[in-house]
Amino acid sequence: MAENINLLERTVSILDSFTLEQPVLGVREVARKTGLSASTAGRLMSAMKHLGMLNQDQESLSYMMGSKVLAWAGIYTVTCDVRTLALPIMVRLQEKTRETISLYILEGNERVCVERLESPETVRIVARVGRRIPLYAGSAGKVFLAFLPPDRKDELLANIELKPMTRLTIVKKDKLLDNLEKIRRQGFAVSKGEWILEASGVAAPIFDQFGRINAALTISGPTQRFLEEKIKEMAALVKEGAAEISAELGFYPS
Repeated sequence: MAENINLLERTVSILDSFTLEQPVLGVREVARKTGLSASTAGRLMSAMKHLGMLNQDQESLSYMMGSKVLAWAGIYTVTCDVRTLALPIMVRLQEKTRETISLYILEGNERVCVERLESPETVRIVARVGRRIPLYAGSAGKVFLAFLPPDRKDELLANIELKPMTRLTIVKKDKLLDNLEKIRRQGFAVSKGEWILEASGVAAPIFDQFGRINAALTISGPTQRFLEEKIKEMAALVKEGAAEISAELGFYPS
């Protein structure tokens, strides 16, 4: 355990060596800044290059930050911005519906809950912040799949095994694709018991200034309260809330 922590600390110290003033560094420079031996720094930096954390200039052999770091920065920025902008709208949605309101972002092949407001009702559904959930199960996940670019959606579906989380999980690809097409047409997704048997949810997409899906906003609660008429009301509310957040992010539909 201590050895793993030490390795992690060394890796972070190498990343911390790069600054705006010195974005390109050689192994010896990094070794001097971190206090590592040149051989240790070189070995770690080579491994970090293969993981996409660093890039290396083939002529000078110097290193600079890799695309993996940019991806992490993008996730952090998106989460930070969306959470800040979404929270007032989520509070208003919770006051209107008295159900659990959650905000999800896409990370890899899963969705991650980054903010949630619990229902004040005694019987409620809680979406734990930080929980990772497959994209094919539940309203928020299906919203991501429905509104991602087709090639990205196809890539994700090719690498996701549709395993049943409950007896109501959609595990047939053709049926899932039909459902995703319906979601695109109507602008929101509905799920009943797909990842928690007794839970239902309604979700809508949040878009950034370039029209790319940025996050998903959901209203969820016990299925016994999500009757058809209420689902229609929830769908209108969650679409309106998601559209407001999208506008705050600079998205204006043509």
